[in-house]
Amino acid sequence: MAGAACAELYLDRGAAVTVYDRDDSDRLRALAARGARTATGEFDPALLDGVQQVLLSPGFPPDHPVAEAARAAGIEMFSEPELAWRLREPGAARWLAVTGTNGKTTTTTMLAAMLAAGGLRTAALGNIGAPLVEAANGPYDVIAVELSSYQLHWSSELAPTAGAVLNLAPDHLDWHGSFDAYSEAKAAVWRGGRAVVNLDDPAVVALAKHTDAHVTGFTLNQPEPGQFGVALGYLVDYTGDGPVQICSVDDVRPAGWHNVANALAAAALARQVGVSYAGIAQALRTYTPEPHRNVAFAEHAGITWVDDSKATNPHAAAAALAAYDSVVWVAGGQLKGVDVDGLVAEYAHKLRAAVLIGQDRALIADALARHAPGVPVAVLDGGDDAVMTDVAARAAGFAQPGDTVLLAPAAASYDMFRSYAHRGDAFAAAVRGLIGGDEG
Repeated sequence: MAGAACAELYLDRGAAVTVYDRDDSDRLRALAARGARTATGEFDPALLDGVQQVLLSPGFPPDHPVAEAARAAGIEMFSEPELAWRLREPGAARWLAVTGTNGKTTTTTMLAAMLAAGGLRTAALGNIGAPLVEAANGPYDVIAVELSSYQLHWSSELAPTAGAVLNLAPDHLDWHGSFDAYSEAKAAVWRGGRAVVNLDDPAVVALAKHTDAHVTGFTLNQPEPGQFGVALGYLVDYTGDGPVQICSVDDVRPAGWHNVANALAAAALARQVGVSYAGIAQALRTYTPEPHRNVAFAEHAGITWVDDSKATNPHAAAAALAAYDSVVWVAGGQLKGVDVDGLVAEYAHKLRAAVLIGQDRALIADALARHAPGVPVAVLDGGDDAVMTDVAARAAGFAQPGDTVLLAPAAASYDMFRSYAHRGDAFAAAVRGLIGGDEG
């Protein structure tokens, strides 16, 4: 079962509910107290006897024993967003959905801000915020929904009013089994018939060739008719009779061209439900970036310190590295089988130095040795957040005035930290401890 909210909903409707998790927890015991049958430890296929539906947590891949047993028994499987979609009543909020390898939360929250500025009752939900099953029939006109490849894989009827695929790069291949399967899962966001497509991403363009949905493209180049893009330093909508300037590129935060692309995707979605250009511009000018996403949190002695801990894969790290001229790069963690040679080769010229941590630090060090042999590298041992004290000290030793010390790990955090947020917080705390609170 995907989360307590789904289990509680089924219990409220009088269903016989079985909740399986690998480990016991307070939440599991609370559900048992409400009447759910619970099980932990090694999965027993007999738990599915008499079961009609299996609602899977996003962490359960297609080859998980639960999924394999349900498939063999012919039991329907789906995800929490799929359940929420099925629960919608007449007059329920429309969904505008966002997926992609990177930028989902930024784009979704930008979109929610645009919808609110347009006078619509809205919320940013899905992979973020409150459970969708609690909001499916809530007091909303339109909701901005972030959807992961896991959630989309376990969907079949979910069909948003419009859906955007921001970008595609190898990620979660251990879960999906291949890049093609990962991409195919993302394409489900277009099931509703309107597709917002990143024209600068060849993998997204290739995927869109197989959709029957109406396509609206966005690009960081000057748009052609029917597209959103950038011209003369402005975000532009050219889907009407002529190009319309929305706002200046300089109004987009956080910094970086990847976030301009995110803003264009959000604007294209917002226009699907009639949000005015003035509302879109107002939302972007007042937007507050989400934590750990290319956030400059300190400046000392001419050195800027940036937390982009959410860059949990090479594609996201590339976007961060592209935003700065001279970088001391803090990287490392769990690469999940993804190669970093291309990333290092492309951005070697920007690197003042690198400080590496985490499970796969040696793989990144090897890539630096091949593609950036002149770049000083510090490889640090340590299996918990205390290593960040050494990270800050070594990075400060490498950095020169005008440099950016950038935490953009290109890897997941779970080898050393509870989450990417924990990793970013540990980095910021170590830096502030080093510079003594002087951030000016």
